[in-house]
Amino acid sequence: MPDVASGAASELDELREACNGAVDALFAAGPDLITIVGGASSRSTHAGADVGTFAPYGVNLSVALDGGPGQSGARSLPLSLTVGAWLLRDRPARPPRTGEAIPFDLPTADCTAIGAGLAGRSARVGLLIMGDGSASRGEKAPGYADPRAEVMDAEVLAAFAAGDVAALTDVDTTVAAEVLCAGRSAWQVLAGAAGLAPGRGAVLYDQVPYGVQYIVATWAPA
Repeated sequence: MPDVASGAASELDELREACNGAVDALFAAGPDLITIVGGASSRSTHAGADVGTFAPYGVNLSVALDGGPGQSGARSLPLSLTVGAWLLRDRPARPPRTGEAIPFDLPTADCTAIGAGLAGRSARVGLLIMGDGSASRGEKAPGYADPRAEVMDAEVLAAFAAGDVAALTDVDTTVAAEVLCAGRSAWQVLAGAAGLAPGRGAVLYDQVPYGVQYIVATWAPA
């Protein structure tokens, strides 16, 4: 978020460019429904008019899932879905958009079951999966330095590069929590939506700014 980063915004220009590339690929696939999936403290399902805000981060900016101004009485989006909505803010209003907040600590089997359900909502469902890797990649990282973090991140990156989303179900839930990985549950929803089938994957960005593993990747059925 350039407005949130303020003077440091240029440090992550490459990351934003990669995110835009992933969103381009999402729309190019021609989905008839887009669902943003992201980690949160609790489970919730959101409609297009629901709104997220960056006010807690000092920025007077709100964004709805559908890119509009939102509606009175709309539900609030968790941060992961708010960032996802921001990434889609200048994109076409169609196809319709929904949001799914997935508890960070949800068991793997529940995540994949949710993903399978999402895949059945329409003929062509596009998922925008929001979730960081570990936040324990160095002494200045939010979770300090943990050698398990680099190992887990490398395994996740290899899975995305190979299109092997089934491998994401092998991410250890306990280790992921202890290295402050925000993306584990959302990634496993993707695995369930894919039916654990191999696909075509590509990693567009792989860096560790501020001690946090940021991954931007695309996946499509083979």
